[in-house]
Amino acid sequence: MHHFQYKRNRLFAESVPVQEIANQAGTPCYIYSQATLERHFRAFDQAFSKTPHLICYSQKANSNLALLRLFGRMGGGTDIVSGGELFRALKAGIPPERIVYSGVGKTSEEIRYALKEKILLLNIESPEELQLVNEVAGRIKRKALISIRVNPDIDPKTHPYVSTGLKKNKFGINIHQSLEEYRLAKNLPHVHIAGVDFHLGSQLLVTHPFLAAIRKLKNLIAQLKKMEIEIQYVDLGGGLGITYDQEEPPPPKEYARAILQELGQTPYTLILEPGRVIVGNAGILVTKVLYVKKGEEKNFIVVDAGMNDLLRPALYGSFHHIQPIVRSNRSRIKADVVGPICETGDFLGKERSLPLPKPGEFLAVMSAGAYGFSMASNYNSRPRPAEIMVLGKNFQVIRKRETYAQMTALEMFPEK
Repeated sequence: MHHFQYKRNRLFAESVPVQEIANQAGTPCYIYSQATLERHFRAFDQAFSKTPHLICYSQKANSNLALLRLFGRMGGGTDIVSGGELFRALKAGIPPERIVYSGVGKTSEEIRYALKEKILLLNIESPEELQLVNEVAGRIKRKALISIRVNPDIDPKTHPYVSTGLKKNKFGINIHQSLEEYRLAKNLPHVHIAGVDFHLGSQLLVTHPFLAAIRKLKNLIAQLKKMEIEIQYVDLGGGLGITYDQEEPPPPKEYARAILQELGQTPYTLILEPGRVIVGNAGILVTKVLYVKKGEEKNFIVVDAGMNDLLRPALYGSFHHIQPIVRSNRSRIKADVVGPICETGDFLGKERSLPLPKPGEFLAVMSAGAYGFSMASNYNSRPRPAEIMVLGKNFQVIRKRETYAQMTALEMFPEK
């Protein structure tokens, strides 16, 4: 459930009319509901309350400092995939011992940064990375706590671009090969094996891929015990989906019940990395109608938000529900909702039936809290949008709208 609801035909974010926010903050803008963020985080956290666990929010979904600080204050950590995300996590006040670092392309500088800050775990994704972590840790006289990200070769039944657990994907180490890497890691002087990790993908709508992966993981852990390798953490990744249209993903409580039943009694601390399931439906993108363009074959509603603001429809063909922020009884029009970017792929929705809007009115693109602003760009030299947080009757800007000057601040002319 989220806190974006109509009241007397006006869309509200909690107790604030969305139109009021759009009028003051301008468009396009992202609006997040703090009550929804808290509810979703708490629901996921409480679903695993019967077992030792750590919720490491997947920062890639939405890395705004205000969200990170909120989850950190609720006892959460974060899953990161870059040095920049580590910097954000620390700046937001998340303790290093609640940070896990995944990603196939960690540089030696990023590894050194993570080790210096004493984060909880580095998730190793290749034999070469294992050797590099050992070398970097040795140079700075640190012991690197690691887990190995195993690739269980499980089909997550999701979009191929967000599938991460098949053997053809770039992520992790083949689960069978991982035994050899654990054996090597055991004898490396500057690493300490602390866990095992997998991640299947994003926007999963059923539990059986998770359960199939866990069965493989349990077999791996049994073999590690025979090798006298004891682990403390089992990282189950994230990937639980949300409802954008007609999807019916399992709620966190049902997901947790299935996971814990398959795992059975374990002495390990579970690490969970939810992202989209917490922030996805906690945010919307508000955009202003510029023109209604009627054509011979198609109609277009041209708005001031484009694929640089919300890339998912163009990149994945993703569906986001689009609705007016003020309901009306006008006749409806079937149209593509498109932005101002010079690309045919610049659309927010296709063949949508909407009350015929007037220029200057606002539309809300729903379920935009995940992979919205975090994937935004300056394509066509467009400033990135503002981000707003709502709590009850109040709202605050948590990221100012980018200016033209800020877009070009790092550029310079070559000297003659």
